[in-house]
Amino acid sequence: VPGGADIEVTEENLPEYIEASLKHRLLGRYEKQLNELLLGFFDVIPEPLLTIFDFQELELLMCGLPEIDMDNWKENTEYSGDYDREGPNHEVCGWFWEIVSEYDQELKARLLQFVTGSSGAPARGFSSLQGINGRVMKFTIHGVALENCGAFPSPYTKSNRIDLPIYGSKDELGEKLKIAITMAATGFDIE
Repeated sequence: VPGGADIEVTEENLPEYIEASLKHRLLGRYEKQLNELLLGFFDVIPEPLLTIFDFQELELLMCGLPEIDMDNWKENTEYSGDYDREGPNHEVCGWFWEIVSEYDQELKARLLQFVTGSSGAPARGFSSLQGINGRVMKFTIHGVALENCGAFPSPYTKSNRIDLPIYGSKDELGEKLKIAITMAATGFDIE
């Protein structure tokens, strides 16, 4: 904002001040460095070639497929909602882990991305999985009655949680989970 240092912040201009302040702190302060980084990046990979990828595909391309340790993932998973009492011993949770164990590395990475927002497994294992706020937030499977939710699993990336309906069969769970992961990867919502 031209002459912003001389403008007093009032209730009326507070939203404008906050927006300008955030833009400066997140972008303006580092604009030259970001531009140079992008120019260097586009020297290696021309910008038109990148436009065909969404951010999730680009992450997988740049970082590769992670090697996901299923035992570590299972050991460091919490259960809540209708799965709280039985945890991994609940029939649906057992089906979930059987299905995920059969996935190839790409589909496991897409599931992880679907629930946590990142396809990469934590470097120190799933016990150090962080939430959006930077604090450790374990992968959580939250049980919900099928009639109380949509027909598909729902991610809550802020808290690394998947709301997993109580399906009547392993086949139904497998079908709905795969559709949810695939639709999220294409940018379409299933609800």
